[in-house]
Amino acid sequence: MEWNQELVSIITPMYNAGRYIGEAIESVQRQTYPNWEMIIMDDLSDDGSAEIVQEYAKADGRIRYFRETVKSGVAKGRNDAMKLAGGRYLAFLDSDDLWKPKKLEKQLSFLKNRRCAFTYAACDVVDENSVATSKVRHVPPKITYEKLLWGNVIPCLTVLLDREFVGEFSMPEIGHEDYAAWLTIFRKIPAAYGIDEILGSYRINNQSVSANKLRTIGWTWNIYRRNQKLPAYKSFFYLIGHLTQAMRKR
Repeated sequence: MEWNQELVSIITPMYNAGRYIGEAIESVQRQTYPNWEMIIMDDLSDDGSAEIVQEYAKADGRIRYFRETVKSGVAKGRNDAMKLAGGRYLAFLDSDDLWKPKKLEKQLSFLKNRRCAFTYAACDVVDENSVATSKVRHVPPKITYEKLLWGNVIPCLTVLLDREFVGEFSMPEIGHEDYAAWLTIFRKIPAAYGIDEILGSYRINNQSVSANKLRTIGWTWNIYRRNQKLPAYKSFFYLIGHLTQAMRKR
C-alpha cells in the first residue's frame, strides 16, 4: 500500500466520551505539526459523542468520523481505524487523553533524525476534571523486546511509528491489546527509542478498563502464554518481574 509520506494518521477509538472528546480533538488541533488526520471510530455511543465529533469534523476536514455497525470494543475500533489510515505514520490517542502542542512535531523529527521505526514519550496524569496530578510516567531512552517483556512502559498515547518499517499490524482483541501489539512489533525491529519529555496527558477515571488490578494480571499472563507463546516457566518469570516493577512504581 502507498501511504501519504508526510501524513500522521491518529487512531482514536470512542465510546460514550461526550465529556472528554472535545478536549482530545482540540489538543490535536493545537499541534504545531499540521499534516495529520484524526480517525475517530465510534463504538455505538449513545451519549451525544457522535454529534460532538461531527460538529468538529464539519469545521475541520482533517477529522474523520466513522461508526461501527455492531458493538466491537477498543481493539477492533483501533484496527478498523488503522485500515482507513492513509498516513505513513501512526499515532494513538484515546478519546479521553490529551496531547501537548509539540507532540507530533518533536516525535516526527526525532523519528526521522534517528532513522528508527518506533518512538514513545513521557506523559503526565490528569484526573476526571482535567486537573494535573503529581504523577508523571517517565520512559527509558531505549527498549527492546526482551526488556518490554518485563512490563509495558510505553504509554499508548505517546506512540508514533513508521509503517514503512513496522509494516501492517493489528491489535489482538484481548486485554492490554496495545502491550500485545508492541511486543509483536518488537519481534520485527531491533529497538524503539523514547523521549523522556512530557508530550501527553493520560487521564485516570473511575471507569478505566485497566482499573481492576487482578484482571490485568490475568491479561498479562494471557499475553505471555497465548499471544507471545512463551513457555510457562518464562511467563511466570516475567510476570513476577512485571509485578515487582509495578509495586516499585507505587
